[in-house]
Amino acid sequence: MIVVHHLEHSRSQRILWLLEELGLPYTVKRYSRDPITYLAPPELFKVHPLGKSPVITDGDITVAESGAIVEYLVDKAGGKLRPEAGTQAARDFTYWMHFAEGSAMPFLVMTLIFNKIENAPLPLLLKPLVLPIARGISKQVKSSFIDPNLARQFKYINDVLTQNAWFCGADMTAADIMMSFPLEAACSRAEAIAQFPKIREFVDRIHARPAYKKALEVGGPYDYA
Repeated sequence: MIVVHHLEHSRSQRILWLLEELGLPYTVKRYSRDPITYLAPPELFKVHPLGKSPVITDGDITVAESGAIVEYLVDKAGGKLRPEAGTQAARDFTYWMHFAEGSAMPFLVMTLIFNKIENAPLPLLLKPLVLPIARGISKQVKSSFIDPNLARQFKYINDVLTQNAWFCGADMTAADIMMSFPLEAACSRAEAIAQFPKIREFVDRIHARPAYKKALEVGGPYDYA
């Protein structure tokens, strides 16, 4: 039996959604974040040495990393939600499977980090000196590097979704499930995607799917829903 070691408010939500779409039987072991640090609990280190989620176990097999898990589960389901080999859709599938974490997420994570720098708590005596410097550096990095790259990526994604409802053409694939998390994260910053309506439409479309709704019932709290 597949066991999803599921951390609340995390990428593992899309693994639950994938399993619902594939119709594969599974169980869930939930983990809660530390209320102060917001980090995963140490119990996850017993499942995988990096102590992160998502990770699944299937008998004596352990699979970590979202993309690797998606590939494993699609294979287990006989290739469901993967385009026919040798087609343009198959090449697009491989591209978007890697794009989700390789290109889309880094700039979103950097935004999160620099926002935390701007709002980090400091001793009262240091605030007048350190806070303006930290905020100035953070805003400069975001305005000159992070934000332009995000805007370029959002435009590219929006253009692709203007041509087709899904990333690989007319049909939904597991690559759309991989792309769900970065685009949900993007939509949480409404001002960032205001001029890219196809991204919002994509997220609304996946949220309306019965399998997505079922996965939310199973997974519990998820900020981006």
